[in-house]
Formats: sequence, C-alpha cells, structure tokens
Amino acid sequence: MFELLLTSFPVIIRYFQLKRRGEALTVWNMRTAVLIWAVLAFLLFLVIFYFHPKSYSGIVPFRTISVVAQASGPVTDLPVRNGQRVEPGDLLFRVDSRSQKAALAQAEAEFAKISAAETKAGETLKVAQFSVVEATASLEKLRVDLENAQTLVSRNVGTRDAVRELEASVAMAQAALESAEAQVGLAQTDISESLPAQRRAAEAVLESAKVAVDQTEVRSFSGGVVTQLAMSVGSPASTLILSPAMVIIPDRPEGWPVRTIAGFSQVARGTIYDGMPAEIACDSNVSLSFRNAVLPARVVAVQPAISTGQIVPGGRLLDPADMLRRGSILVYLELEYPEHEKIMLDGSGCLIQTYTSNLPGFWGHVIAATGVIKAVGLRIKVWGSLVSGVGLAGGGGH
Repeated sequence: MFELLLTSFPVIIRYFQLKRRGEALTVWNMRTAVLIWAVLAFLLFLVIFYFHPKSYSGIVPFRTISVVAQASGPVTDLPVRNGQRVEPGDLLFRVDSRSQKAALAQAEAEFAKISAAETKAGETLKVAQFSVVEATASLEKLRVDLENAQTLVSRNVGTRDAVRELEASVAMAQAALESAEAQVGLAQTDISESLPAQRRAAEAVLESAKVAVDQTEVRSFSGGVVTQLAMSVGSPASTLILSPAMVIIPDRPEGWPVRTIAGFSQVARGTIYDGMPAEIACDSNVSLSFRNAVLPARVVAVQPAISTGQIVPGGRLLDPADMLRRGSILVYLELEYPEHEKIMLDGSGCLIQTYTSNLPGFWGHVIAATGVIKAVGLRIKVWGSLVSGVGLAGGGGH
C-alpha cells in the first residue's frame, strides 16, 4: 500500500498535465506514466522486501523438565498440586519404600558384621603374636637344654636317649613357632587385604541401598511451576520418560538473556547479519494501549545449517524427492533493552521485522530509510491483530 502511494507521483504529475491542457484522461495518454509507476513500485517492493526481511514464525522458546520416578511402586505422598511453585530441593512425591528400606537394613547388618570381623581379626593378631613370643621362648630354652645334653654326652656323663628326646622337642617347638608365625601372617592378611576388600564391597552395597531409598523420594532440581500433574496418591509411579508424572516449567536462569528464534526464507541469507537491528511484536504483548507491543532487538546469531537438510543414519537410502519442503534459516535475536525481558511470555508467537543498516554510501542510507515503510506496516499489522482478534498470524517469512 505505502509502496504504491510513494511511487504514484508520475501518474499524479501526468494527470495534472492533461488537466491543464484540457485533454481527456485515457489509457493511451496515461500509458507512459502508468508504466513508470509500475517499474518504480516494483523496484521499491524489491528493495524493501529484500533488504528488510520479515518472519511470521518467531517464537520465544523455553524448556520444560519432565519428572519421572526413579523407582517403581505406588505413590504414598504427593505434596504438590497443579500450578504450584516449587523451589530446588522441594519434595514432589514419594514412592512406597518398604522393600528398599529392608535392603538397606540388610546392607547395614552386613556392614556391621564386617566391622565385628575387623575387631575379631585384631584380637586374633594379638593372640597369634603372643603365641609367637611364647613359641620363641620355648624353642630357645629347648635349644639350650639340647646343647647341655650334647655336652654331657661328649663327656660321657649324659645319655643318647636324652639327646634324642630334646632334639624331638626342639623340632616340635620349631614347628609350633612356624605355625604361630603363619597365624600372625594370616591375621595380618585379613586385616590388610581381605577385610578391607569386604568392607569396600559392603560399603558399596550399603551406599547402593541408601541411593535406592533416596530414589523413592523425587525432589525438584530447579525452581519453577508444576503443571500437567498426572498422578495421585496410590497410583503407580511411572519410570518412563515418555510418560512423566508431571512437568515443571523452570525459571529463567539468572543473567541469561531471553532469546527469540525465527525462521526466515533462505533468500534472506545474503541480507541477515549478526548485529542487524530488528523489531519484535509478540501476540502476548499486544494491548489496547499499544505500550510495549513492538520491542527493539538485534540479531545475535544465525544457525549455520538448515534443519530440513539433516541426514540421520537409517536402514534405507534417502531420496531428495522426499524432502521437497524447503527449510528456513534459523535466526536468534535478543532484546535491545534487558528490562523488556520480564514482559516476554515464554512460548509466545512473534512477528519479526529486520532492517538493513550496514550498507555504505548514499544509496545505503536510502535503502536503510525505506525500512520506515516496513516499520509502519508492522505497527499497522499489530493494530489490525488487536482489532480483528486473530493475532499476528501470517503466511511465512518475506
């Protein structure tokens, strides 16, 4: 509309020329003016729509947290409701934990047995060490007695039978000493290797049992609002991610800017650039006062690939004819003023209008100035959506 009005001056000039001459207004004598008007309108349309692309597919994306149970069983406690706000660490629901607690009690008993075995091994080591001392002393005494008996025999005072008896006693004392030393080594092995290994295994089982008990309580890892609550006390808890118990809409991360994404026609790839000024008009911001309905923004990134060209490995060969729909260029935008972020509603549909302003020279300024036409058109579109009540729906990127 504005483009036709701005380029209609050849027709207007020709009209007044004919009127001053007193000539009748016909198609023949207006043909040149109408042709010039059509050419100028076409060029203006081309410049405006190419250098100031628009997208109707803008959206304020956000993530959700699907909450599922980590353990199966009936729900015994459900302290939250739909629409309730939760903070990190708040209990969402609790599952029947009797079997997990029984396993925990058994693991604790096994751990206690290991602790008792360690105490017993320490006492056994002390007894074995005392036995070594006793066997060593007995062996030394018998060796002295044997030497004395051998001396008496050499002097023809003692008897050979006494010597043989003492030799046998020394051998038995030596065996007793070796047995006591083996008991010491066995006790030391139990204390340094066997029991620590059993302790680690028992600790792992105990920790696993504690984790199993903890998993019967599902708590929130993020602050947000509970929605789509699909359980009640007594209902079985689902552990399938495709069948969540509830969904949490998390709070926006502190200090993380709100980004809007939009799909533009692939033709706009040569025009859109990082830092490009833009305006965002979202359905949820349209109001009767028209305040904060159109928000200034800038392009911060352009996705380096078009999603429809993605190839996922599969069992059959891909046919390009199956991918006739041309994808769009995904563009990320951030608001120029951070204070506007609080009025952006997550998931809102938006109309995005960009403006080329980086071209040099006189004609660059002229092209940038034509963006005023698109800015006025955007505001009329917002006004029209308010009057009609159909929102900012459109037919794709231009």
